[in-house]
Amino acid sequence: MFIDSHAHLEMKEFNADREEVINRAGREGVNFIITVGTNLKLSLKAVTLADKYENIYATVGVHPHDAAKTNQNTLDDLKNLVKTHKKIVAYGEIGLDFFRNISPQEKQLELFGLQLELAKELNLPVVIHDREAHRQSLEAVQASGVRSGVFHCFSGDYNMAKKCMDLGFYISIPGTVTFDKSKTIQDVAARVPLSSMLLETDAPYLTPVPHRGKRNEPSFIVHTAKKVAEIKKITWDEVARETSINAMNLFGIKTPASAG
Repeated sequence: MFIDSHAHLEMKEFNADREEVINRAGREGVNFIITVGTNLKLSLKAVTLADKYENIYATVGVHPHDAAKTNQNTLDDLKNLVKTHKKIVAYGEIGLDFFRNISPQEKQLELFGLQLELAKELNLPVVIHDREAHRQSLEAVQASGVRSGVFHCFSGDYNMAKKCMDLGFYISIPGTVTFDKSKTIQDVAARVPLSSMLLETDAPYLTPVPHRGKRNEPSFIVHTAKKVAEIKKITWDEVARETSINAMNLFGIKTPASAG
């Protein structure tokens, strides 16, 4: 059993073969997929997919890239969406991206704080995007009082991971762990206990070896699990089982399902 804790099935890259991708994931043992909203439009699409497929759950939120285009009306709409759809299991993807800086940093910080407050009000765990903003992300989370969620596609070192875990957050390992040169995330995967770890694809991005260069999809999560197992010197079945239990606990998923 696998759970892909972070994918973007609602994105246009899957328009031509979305159902085939979902079915293929099921055949590879992916029991659940969390499809993650990054703005209001894509959050609505994520929720629509969750309503259609038993094994798909959704999150809603505004990515930091869209911070400059977001106003209170957007947050109100997202709040109403949560209140009317039972398969929304987290708030996110929210956070800070000081690498690309598509939105001004001050706008990102403002929106991140507002969305952390909203997630707390809605009693939802948060899915955090943190790129080149480790200190600021930790400070915002600490100040918010939010103590449930995941740092998705983790890009920090182990010291950063330890601080996140101390705040009650999971560390999500992406397909980049399979890259030969990705020594930092490999060290994180070695040292973070399975009890604090999730697996993700971030599909359609960050495709793992041996499919690097192609569009990523949830069925490829098996390669990430096998690399983590190799690093930890345990079976990949154990990695799959424990990270799936963690995802079910975080997102409140109660029973197994089959894809399709």
